[in-house]
Amino acid sequence: MHITRRQALATTLLLTAAPRLARAQAWPSRSVRLIVPYPPGGASDITARLLAQELGSALGQSFVVENRGGAASITGTQAIATAAPDGTTFGVVDTAFLVNPALLGTRLPYDTLRDLTPVSLLVRAPLALVVPASAPWRTVAELVAEAKAKPDSIAFGSAGNGTAVHMAGEQFRQAAGITYVHVPYRGGGPMITDLLAGRVHMAFGTVPAIAGHVRDGRLRALAITGATRAPLLPDVPSMAQAGFPQVDAALINALIGPAGLPDAIVDRLAKAAADIVGAAAMRTRLAEMGFDPVGGTPEALRTVIATDIPRWEQIVQKGGIRPD
Repeated sequence: MHITRRQALATTLLLTAAPRLARAQAWPSRSVRLIVPYPPGGASDITARLLAQELGSALGQSFVVENRGGAASITGTQAIATAAPDGTTFGVVDTAFLVNPALLGTRLPYDTLRDLTPVSLLVRAPLALVVPASAPWRTVAELVAEAKAKPDSIAFGSAGNGTAVHMAGEQFRQAAGITYVHVPYRGGGPMITDLLAGRVHMAFGTVPAIAGHVRDGRLRALAITGATRAPLLPDVPSMAQAGFPQVDAALINALIGPAGLPDAIVDRLAKAAADIVGAAAMRTRLAEMGFDPVGGTPEALRTVIATDIPRWEQIVQKGGIRPD
């Protein structure tokens, strides 16, 4: 029987794809680690544990969260980067994953683009610009006018140098053309405490962390980063509505793995994660945490990484920001 060139090519493609398909269907054959580069209890940890439970049910194998905190998430991310690419180790990272390359460059013990595999952008959460209830400013415009009239008179509190809330403040400072005194804290808790006491005058925080204080009248939210309002604070304008559309810093959680993972495994995990965060019950739980479900493809997350790292590099360089 004569076999045409097209038939031969089709047969070759099928034979080449068959092993990859078999690996994807067989995976996972044993327990999978989800490394979180932070101690237990934070947003990344909560997201990872919700995801792990649902992935276990969807894929028929246990997904175990392992907390590897330290060095502004670098320790845990390095553990992901150096893991064997056999489908047994992945990680859930946050905005620091995008900011650390801008802050540290070649001093990172891994190359973000070369040593890690994007799987899926899971969720995104906007940040809120807040001031003490005793502050005189009721709008972003009033705050900016005061900062311009009295340079360096406003103390800006952050959860630490290079954190998402610090970068939001720097993004806002550059967009508004103002100066302030940066007061970094070791975490969001001490920052909020001093903000409530009026020892610092403005800060950015996650919406769930500050929403209760806003409703109780102890803090005043002036704007939400990005183009849309936050459901938990529907009366607060977005930064775009306040005249600063370029201020769009957000907290993200993304699913990544080590470099060299088989495409079939990455694609199967990405689809499972997207289905999980897109399910109605999970969307409700994430909304209560202030997260917007995303659940994108590996290619979509790769684009985010390739776009955001240079963007943060520009902000870091312009602001003269140095790691601690």
